[in-house]
Amino acid sequence: MKQTKLILTLEPPGALVHSSRVLLLKRSSSQQHGRKIGSGSFGDIYVSINVTNGEEVAIKLESNRARHPQLLYESKVYRILQGGVGIPHIRWYGTEREYNVLVMDLLGPSLEDLFNFCSRRFTMKTVLMLADQMIGRIEYVHVKNFIHRDIKPDNFLMGIGRHCNKLFLIDFGLAKKYRDSRTRTHIPYREDKNLTGTARYASINAHLGIEQSRRDDMESLGYVLMYFNRGTLPWQGLKAATKKQKYEKISEKKMTTSVEHLCKGFPAEFPMYLSYTRGLRFDESPDYMYLRQLFRILFRTLNHQYDYTFDWTMLKQKAQQSQTNAISGAATTQGATGVPSSGVATGGVPQSGNTPQ
Repeated sequence: MKQTKLILTLEPPGALVHSSRVLLLKRSSSQQHGRKIGSGSFGDIYVSINVTNGEEVAIKLESNRARHPQLLYESKVYRILQGGVGIPHIRWYGTEREYNVLVMDLLGPSLEDLFNFCSRRFTMKTVLMLADQMIGRIEYVHVKNFIHRDIKPDNFLMGIGRHCNKLFLIDFGLAKKYRDSRTRTHIPYREDKNLTGTARYASINAHLGIEQSRRDDMESLGYVLMYFNRGTLPWQGLKAATKKQKYEKISEKKMTTSVEHLCKGFPAEFPMYLSYTRGLRFDESPDYMYLRQLFRILFRTLNHQYDYTFDWTMLKQKAQQSQTNAISGAATTQGATGVPSSGVATGGVPQSGNTPQ
């Protein structure tokens, strides 16, 4: 597996960080697939080792010759958000040789990685436990006067170590301040805006060119939850000659798919969530507690235990048990389980551990 290696000198003076491009090894029945993990809206993310203490960190790199540099802006947003539950800790930002560099805590796999690991379907228990944390993360960003504008499974990562059950929200390259932090004045309503974010999860108003606000982050989350429930969304896989035409097709399909049809076969709380978020006014504050309570009450009604045992926790435990049995039964044979090991460097699956907030 080919790797790109870099040596970066960071503050404090004399500290070296040795970085390798991160590739996730996926096993299938016949071949192995390698790909980067942690590519953000702008720049690539590398897993890194501080050679002075052996600690692993994540480094986001952006060429300082980029036509539209974003990493400095993203680092400033992270600084404003520091201290929030589920917000990565920023270690350092600066310029090193031909790169703008952002150093932050290393995290685990994304929800998209874990969704694939779980054969692209989550149980209702896992979806509801995730929904509770996801609403909380978005609410915190909104409280800090920003909207994310790219809510998707790839931008939610599980922690590692003692934070392995805590969900983190990342990638603030597209985030925007929606109100003045001093006067609390909301940004004005505008139209004819280009689509910002990922079309699959974009709100209908974002497709229509309307300036995004808090309601759009919340609507996007509704599509993420239904993606986890269904495995796919009705507007996936549409073909078009150009990106513009594809976005138009996605928009048309999204607008003509009723909430009831999208959520058919799933609890009423999901169409209730989407109907509520779609009905919010441009400058209206979502009732985050109402939305969390929708799913918390459903969780209790279904008699689930809030034990933070996610679908991937169960799968990994079963795979490890099977491997243990195979090894004990045939000591000379080593079978590959196909289960990612812990840590973001290999797209790891977190172990069960401390309860997150």
